[in-house]
Amino acid sequence: MPIRVALYARYSTDLQRDSSIEDQFRLCREYADRQAWTVGEDYADRAISGASLLRPGLQRLISDASRGRFDIVLAEAMDRLSRDQEDIAGLFKRLTFAGVRIVTIAEGEISEMYIGLKGTMNALFLKDLAQKTHRGLRGRIEAGKSRGGNSYGVTARSIKEEMSALEAREDELNATLATQDTAAQPLLMPNLAEVYRDKVTAPHELLANPSA
Repeated sequence: MPIRVALYARYSTDLQRDSSIEDQFRLCREYADRQAWTVGEDYADRAISGASLLRPGLQRLISDASRGRFDIVLAEAMDRLSRDQEDIAGLFKRLTFAGVRIVTIAEGEISEMYIGLKGTMNALFLKDLAQKTHRGLRGRIEAGKSRGGNSYGVTARSIKEEMSALEAREDELNATLATQDTAAQPLLMPNLAEVYRDKVTAPHELLANPSA
């Protein structure tokens, strides 16, 4: 009995073209021919992200798989089916339950071991990325640079100086907070209203009486 194959193709954004779908199908058909598989249905999602399984083409594929219309799902790569590891595991489970295998040109036949290893690799990659991002941000701050884009009214030099000043006063500030009476007026910024009023009043009086 011939092995029946369903093809799946997807591209993500409007910046890509329908030819991307045809290119993926062409590669899949060539692969299927080399395996002597019989190509039946093909399914496609155009300009739709792989971050969700809620795609018309993929949903139709899952529905037809449950009806036993094919034996294998063939795609160019696993990320054509999904980019989300949890969704990949769920899709693998549903298709396996329906007796359908997943094969990709890039990875070969997808197995339970592949799903587990892929999840572990993704987790390690994200952990490593977080550590490198944190290290990069710390390096930028220590070099006197902003953590991200330029902040209005704040220079890289002032950021570094303020951080150094706060670190130098850490023990003093902690001691002050520890002994602070919560019912009393805060000691770190006394008479804030008066300071603000003086800063606003002086320029106003100068503008009102320029000869003074």
